[in-house]
Amino acid sequence: MATIAMMASAALLAGCASSSSSGSDDGSGGATTSPGTVGIIGDQPAGGSPVDGGTLSFAPFAPVASLDPTRTIAAGASGGSQMAAIYDVLMRWDSGTEKYVPQLAESFTSSDDHLSWTLKLRDGIKFSDGTELNADAVVSSTNRYNQNRGSGSEVFQAGVQSVEATDPSTVVYTLKQPWPEFPSQLSFGYGMIVAPSSDGPDNAFTPIGAGPFTLTKLTPGTELLLTARADYWNGAPHLAELKFVDILGDQPKIDAMKAGGIHMAYLRNADSVDTAKADFPGYIETDSMMDFGAVNSREGHPGADVRVRKAMALAIDPDVMNERGRDGKGIPGTAMFLDWSKWHNDVAGITPNLDEARALVEEVQAEGLDTHIKIVSAQVPASQAMALVEQSMLQSAGFTADIEYVANFTDLLKTLFVTYDFDLALSGTPVPDAAPFGRLFSILNSTSSTNSGGYADPKMDQLLEDVKSAITDDEKRTALAAVQTEVNEKAPILAWGAGTNFVPWTNNVHGVVPSQDGIVLFDKAWIE
Repeated sequence: MATIAMMASAALLAGCASSSSSGSDDGSGGATTSPGTVGIIGDQPAGGSPVDGGTLSFAPFAPVASLDPTRTIAAGASGGSQMAAIYDVLMRWDSGTEKYVPQLAESFTSSDDHLSWTLKLRDGIKFSDGTELNADAVVSSTNRYNQNRGSGSEVFQAGVQSVEATDPSTVVYTLKQPWPEFPSQLSFGYGMIVAPSSDGPDNAFTPIGAGPFTLTKLTPGTELLLTARADYWNGAPHLAELKFVDILGDQPKIDAMKAGGIHMAYLRNADSVDTAKADFPGYIETDSMMDFGAVNSREGHPGADVRVRKAMALAIDPDVMNERGRDGKGIPGTAMFLDWSKWHNDVAGITPNLDEARALVEEVQAEGLDTHIKIVSAQVPASQAMALVEQSMLQSAGFTADIEYVANFTDLLKTLFVTYDFDLALSGTPVPDAAPFGRLFSILNSTSSTNSGGYADPKMDQLLEDVKSAITDDEKRTALAAVQTEVNEKAPILAWGAGTNFVPWTNNVHGVVPSQDGIVLFDKAWIE
């Protein structure tokens, strides 16, 4: 059960732990951005020639308790940057070219039928223990990730027929169906290659990778200290050390940056993003589905009836939630992909309509069915505000709605992914334009352990497969429109809006290379 909760944490961190970002200029002189912006923003003086030495301090969204990629979500909000510093990644996302580009890999190419992908490794790459990172090591790490059920392994195993080392520097991935987004898999957990020597007796684990840094000290919940490798394949890092420190709350992180206590931070709160981009350069990323309502559709819950789910979707207006719960700073909408997204299509989301919601509630009540909704929320101000708005709108539609507060996000994870003792909760998962399939699979597929609502429908599963195998952008947009149509019809989740994360750095930090989902790479970073 703990593994399931761990695997769900990245998705929940997106929606439950903070608010969405407006992605627009706040009028205070910062970088002007618009919804959908992805890339480096802000004015930063040129730093001249790189300087060697120094310790870069970074306050992440949440600290890591483990550096095992199969035990920690390899996303920007939950340890992705920390683990990329140790393991590196086979591929990374380049927001400038909007393509996945090789990192540890030398090349990654697809066959004409998109059923086979060939990975060529760079020569001379070694793990920090001195052993070679070759094709056998990639296959071994991949098998380990599958066996330990790392985050996203269900998607990977459902789509990949085999992974084979055909020579010391070549790995061939054979797929079951075409999957043009497949390179995204190698920019997260599957791309963080763990050395065979990492696993010791009695389940002991030592983080040994091919990245630019090695572990010096990990104090869970407090500090992670990494030391640069002189023998890193892409040249010794300029930095001497990387330090990840735990600072609770976005505003204290910004205050620490202004005071010179830290150099970088990971932010998601709307007000904090606006504040930080007025003062600091950094990497900003807008993703779809950062806010959605998780509806428990399991038997014994009101949401098992599609009419109840539809009534909830019609009753709750994301624009009202944004004004009352986000101070108007979110990116609300009932469409899964809003008009700034590459995947926006001609199928609109559900239009809130209180009269139609009331009619459905009355119909269900006339049959003697349950319309008592338990809203579960973490007991923190942002989540409490949203829960109160949900409660008010559901009650206006004729539901009886109560809020049950749990102490923290750990307890909320347990509720949503272990005990299932809820009817509605604010959730979310960042769905990037670069690779929407994987995250949609996680929240809508029947077999996914991160499908918190338990919605299971073979039709939806097939529609998701159509998204995965779509070759052209038009084909994918059509497939996503079909998913939106089904979401409108069956309301397995309630789409409420998009959101933004921002990784700012102080003006004396240079050379940080962003990837996807807020993950950043430090091998070329330096402090002026």
